[in-house]
Amino acid sequence: MFTTVCSAAVYGLQAYLVRVEVDLAGGLPSFQLVGSLGSEVKESRERVSVAMKNSGFQIPPAHITVNLAPAGRRKDGTAFDLPIAVGLLRDMELVPEEALQDTLFLGELGLNGEIKKVKGVLPIVQEAAKSGIRRVVVPGENAMEAAVIPGITVWGVNCLNDLLAALNHPELETEKVYQPRIRAEDLLREGTGQDTGDFREVAGQENAKRGAEIAAAGFHNLLMIGPPGVGKSMVAGRIPGILPPLTLKESLEVTGIFSVAGLLPPGQALITRRPFYAPHHTVTQAALIGGGSGIPRPGMVSLAHRGVLFLDELPEFRKNVLDGMRQPMEERKVQIARSAGMVTYPSDFILVAAMNPCPCGYYPDRNKCRCTQPQIEKYLGKISGPILDRIDLCVELHPVDILHLQKTKTEKSSEDMKRQIRHARERQAERFAGTDCRFNGDIRSALVEEYCPLGEEGQKVMEQLYRTLQLSARVYHRILKTARTIADLEDREEITGEHLLEAACYRPSETYWN
Repeated sequence: MFTTVCSAAVYGLQAYLVRVEVDLAGGLPSFQLVGSLGSEVKESRERVSVAMKNSGFQIPPAHITVNLAPAGRRKDGTAFDLPIAVGLLRDMELVPEEALQDTLFLGELGLNGEIKKVKGVLPIVQEAAKSGIRRVVVPGENAMEAAVIPGITVWGVNCLNDLLAALNHPELETEKVYQPRIRAEDLLREGTGQDTGDFREVAGQENAKRGAEIAAAGFHNLLMIGPPGVGKSMVAGRIPGILPPLTLKESLEVTGIFSVAGLLPPGQALITRRPFYAPHHTVTQAALIGGGSGIPRPGMVSLAHRGVLFLDELPEFRKNVLDGMRQPMEERKVQIARSAGMVTYPSDFILVAAMNPCPCGYYPDRNKCRCTQPQIEKYLGKISGPILDRIDLCVELHPVDILHLQKTKTEKSSEDMKRQIRHARERQAERFAGTDCRFNGDIRSALVEEYCPLGEEGQKVMEQLYRTLQLSARVYHRILKTARTIADLEDREEITGEHLLEAACYRPSETYWN
């Protein structure tokens, strides 16, 4: 007997439907899986056989062939266990044919018949909805994630016996399966709070807080330089709390990445807060950028999509790891090529980096600094010029005076900064309506002149800056985009000379890089 069960797989972030063709015929007993399979899929044979036996189903001694079509695309993962088992149950005439119509099955089987969580459910359900499939059957832990997509019925099942009972007796459906009813908009509205601390708790460091405010308002990259203990990590950790809340589109993008990576918390339907990732400086290039054997997995530059990637102790990262970030920072996406094909992951994040000015941390204070000049130059030289060119804002932090530590905290709070950033964001939303830009940091070089026009005064200031500082074309454009954000924060449409001069002050200091 021959049965076809609908399933799906993901390659990168793109999902595609897979036909699980199960044939049970006479002949020597065997169980064969074909269709360009990874090792995890090949192991399905043992998992399915034992799970069905322990669930009370005896597979007949027959010649069993399972084909996963299209056979030309490699399949990885454990999500095909459930559709293979359902196909066998149908061939054994334990499931009616009509119960499988317009239904997609996903799930890993435990040896006791339990249906376990799998990766990539959100993009798969999105593809199923586009293809006109009316129902998806997923593990109970993935049900909330799948229910985010409207217009499709979701069954969350926890064991093979419950699924079989629901398929054979529709009147038991509500008892045997979990069918969540949620609205993504409500989840997003309820979960927008970001408990990251208040900028009012950061004593002094007004220059760094101003840089953080500009970075959050325009989605610009930020580098903080200063000795140990001056508050670099405190400032970085509070930036997600002043960023604009995720839109529904952004939330679905971020959730899709977490789903493919298998990092979506159990029972959570959406990522509602902007991501914040702070990898250790020993991180490998594959972990940061993405990669791995088989289908490349997203790295931290993609997991931080629409959020903040914080690199503390920047020069301690391996040089090849930092240089690997040049394309993701510039193009807002990362392309990973393997022999089987190429995967593209989004990587639209704010880079917030922090570093000491030398190995001991106290340069240029020669009363404390113990480093030789060659040591300092070697340390700073680990940050290449192309990486510095891609950083819009560079601020210096100095030791805090005791008066700042003792006085009552009256500085601008995170809520005050967030309110001002929201107004600046509204100006940007109006400016970029109908385009693919969202923030000033997204403006492509070809569009800088259109969105950042200068008056006569601004042109003279910019010409003087360009010649005096010997700017590259990339830095010239980044100064204009930063000045555009500063003007937006001041609720000004025109970019003035003051805005340009402040933006130019955030370039890397010649004290460290000549």
